[in-house]
Order: sequence, then C-alpha cells, then structure tokens
Amino acid sequence: MVDENTQDNAPEQEEEAAIVQAGPVSSWLTENGFDHDLLEPDHLGVELIKVSPDFLVPLCTALYAYGFNYLQCQGAYDLGPGKELVSFYHLIKVSDNCEQAEEVRIKVFLPRDNPHIPSVYWIWKAADWQERESYDMYGIIYDGHPDLKRILMPEDWVGWPLRKDYVSPDFYELQDAY
Repeated sequence: MVDENTQDNAPEQEEEAAIVQAGPVSSWLTENGFDHDLLEPDHLGVELIKVSPDFLVPLCTALYAYGFNYLQCQGAYDLGPGKELVSFYHLIKVSDNCEQAEEVRIKVFLPRDNPHIPSVYWIWKAADWQERESYDMYGIIYDGHPDLKRILMPEDWVGWPLRKDYVSPDFYELQDAY
C-alpha cells in the first residue's frame, strides 16, 4: 500500500533536491552583480559556477581581484555527439598562512558548431598551453589568445581528435619524414 501523503509530497521533495545552495564565492559574485548560474558541487564539495562566454572575462577578473590568483587547471570535454562542448577552469585562492585553500570551478557551455570563448590568458598566464590543448583536441577557439595553434597534433591535422563525433582517418601520411 502506498501512502498518499508520500505521493502528494513527491514534487515538493524533487524541487527541494534540485535547489543548489549558494556557496561563499557565488554569494560574493551575486552581491557584486555578476551574472552566473549555480551547478551542483563536485564530488569534493567544491563550488561549480556556470557562466556564459560573454561574462567569462569580467567574472574571472573579479575572481582574480577576490584572491583567486592561481589557475590550477583549464580543460575541455565533449558532452556527446550533437551536444555542447564545455571549457572548465579550476581556480584556487593561494595565500600565506592558509590551512585550506579556497577553490572554485567555472564551466562554460559552448555550441559545437561555433565554439568561441574569450581567452583568460591575460588574467592567468598558466592558461597559455592549456587553452592551446583544448583548441587542439576539441576545436574550441579562445579569442584573444596570443598564440592559438595546435600543440599536440601536427599542424596539418584535420579535425578535433577528442570530440566524441570524431572519425579517425584510415591513415595519416607523414610528410617529409624521409
């Protein structure tokens, strides 16, 4: 026998489960007028913030001013054939006499047919080769990057090898290898 009260409360329970509590970084961004969306925290409990490509540089500049002075990792991934590409940023607030570094993750979802996003190289120089790798493997174009070119694949390689809809060529001819 099913309890009627349980069935009646099911939509309310789903809504409560879907609400993501704002963390300290998101609260600070909201207080200072920066447009963003919250995602569920990652498996370590680190805040995840979703931002549109247009607001990436202003938001990252604000986070840098707020103390997030270290870009631990920048990367990308593919959500699947026909779906979006994601560029992500793992930021850390590094300071003296800090027992536990504060962290935040930023994700930018991009259309696969025109994946343009501003470069954060001018905020964190560590983004240089990391953005180049994301470009090389996924075809995400980081506008304003000083040297956006392939870093792992040969310069004449066709396609983006880590996209889930990538079709490997039957062969790759080495030119000038003899």
